Amino acid sequence: MAKIYESGEDYLEMIHMLHLKQNFVRAVDIAHSLDVSKPSVSRAMGILRDGGFILVGDDGNITLTETGKEVAERIYERHRVLTQWLIDIGVSPEVAAEDACKLEHNISAESFSCLKKHIKEAHPQIVMEE
Repeated sequence: MAKIYESGEDYLEMIHMLHLKQNFVRAVDIAHSLDVSKPSVSRAMGILRDGGFILVGDDGNITLTETGKEVAERIYERHRVLTQWLIDIGVSPEVAAEDACKLEHNISAESFSCLKKHIKEAHPQIVMEE
């Protein structure tokens, strides 16, 4: 698997989130959602396509490969769990979302797993998928 950087993870997470809302994801949808330029999205999609993380159809529809979906779901879960946990301990929703975005990329799998277990025990109201 090709190495993926934080910005690539952000793009994959956004593609995943958009697919949860709508069936068809275009570069313009990603640009609008991430507040970046269309040329930036085009460049990122080329890198992600070459890395085997996405497929771009002739009609412009962007879909995740199995590898891309695994990365996107991992980052999305981390974002949701960390955001809700931070909110539950008193952080404002806006700051919680921003901080979760920073944390989701850098926390190790081991630390996240232990943190998730702790959150489940201490904050059972936070719903997490297995």
